[in-house]
Amino acid sequence: MRPTTLSLTSPFSLNSVLAGFIAVLVGYASSAAIIWQAASAAGATPAQIAGWMTSLGVAMGVSTLALSVWYRMPVLTAWSTPGAALLATSLQGVTLNEAVGIFIFANGLIVICGVTGLFARLMKIIPPTLAAAMLAGILLRFGLQAFLHLQEDIVLGGSMLLAWLVTKALAPRYAIVATLLIGVLVAWLNGSVAPQAIDLAPVAPQFTRPEFHWASLVSIGLPFFLVTMASQNAPGFATMQAAGYTPAVSPLIVFIGALALLLSPFGVFSVSIAAITAAICQSPDAHPDASKRWLAAAAAGVFYLLAGVFGGSITGLLAALPASWLQMLAGLALLGTISGSLHQALNAPRERDAAIVTFLVTASGVTLFGLGSAFWGLIIGGICYFTFDMARKPEPRNR
Repeated sequence: MRPTTLSLTSPFSLNSVLAGFIAVLVGYASSAAIIWQAASAAGATPAQIAGWMTSLGVAMGVSTLALSVWYRMPVLTAWSTPGAALLATSLQGVTLNEAVGIFIFANGLIVICGVTGLFARLMKIIPPTLAAAMLAGILLRFGLQAFLHLQEDIVLGGSMLLAWLVTKALAPRYAIVATLLIGVLVAWLNGSVAPQAIDLAPVAPQFTRPEFHWASLVSIGLPFFLVTMASQNAPGFATMQAAGYTPAVSPLIVFIGALALLLSPFGVFSVSIAAITAAICQSPDAHPDASKRWLAAAAAGVFYLLAGVFGGSITGLLAALPASWLQMLAGLALLGTISGSLHQALNAPRERDAAIVTFLVTASGVTLFGLGSAFWGLIIGGICYFTFDMARKPEPRNR
């Protein structure tokens, strides 16, 4: 039997190409602004951020294309959006060299998890309710910032909010894309766009020498690793399993972790298994034959590579748009993640007190002994969790 080829004359293949394009577009539209904020927090220049976007696009393109073709499954990779959100709120005051050290540390832990098979066991140690509460606490700031910008630019913020509301009701999959486009249009019409910042020339990634400091590795690197594994990779594998695909977990973790580790000095903070965007390529809309939906993911890999080549243009567009546009887009894109995390964190009544402590400590932004709030949220919440759990254990019956 001849191998399947990607023919644009086939309507099913065209659907696969379209699904791959939409997956990449939604991924970039929903979180490229968060990457910008994370890199800016570490003091990266626009040229360095453009290099990050190039490296990330190439890393996701190579991994998506290679894994999908090798496994003949729709294996879509992505950067860790929850991880990027944590970095955006935690890298203030951290040098770019330290940030790269954090990337290497976290990606090294991911590789170790894959090689040793500890991924599934590690996820069992941390109660899911506390992991979700920590993520919600990290992301809360993005949601608040989005609506705070309404008072600064009601026309732009209101237009984006209205676009999101209408599209979310009528075509939820395209809500963030519509929000992005309406925001760009309104910003352009009211003169808030700086077109001189847009540059179509490709930007080569820049090597950054890593520096390692125990305080930043523990307070930022460890929570970043946990958030990436619990809130990006775990849902990514769950999404694949729900769609009927069961690849070997450990080899995938090793591959994406090693790729991210290799490219960390060039700004690749993570390469993870995609969840939300992967569902686009894993649905019947991508191809009616489940065994051929890998074509959609392979197409997404090609579009990732193109996005990497034009990483400078994406960065230039973000630099040309006002801060209120970035904040509103990031906040609205993360609403679903925030609400889902809060629901998971507070859905178990017996664990609710510990989860709310984790959420509040993380959201507070407190720093103790040089360690950030995400770390302390997990530690203090974990103490509450196990204390309450021990207190609830029934007394042994008298014989």
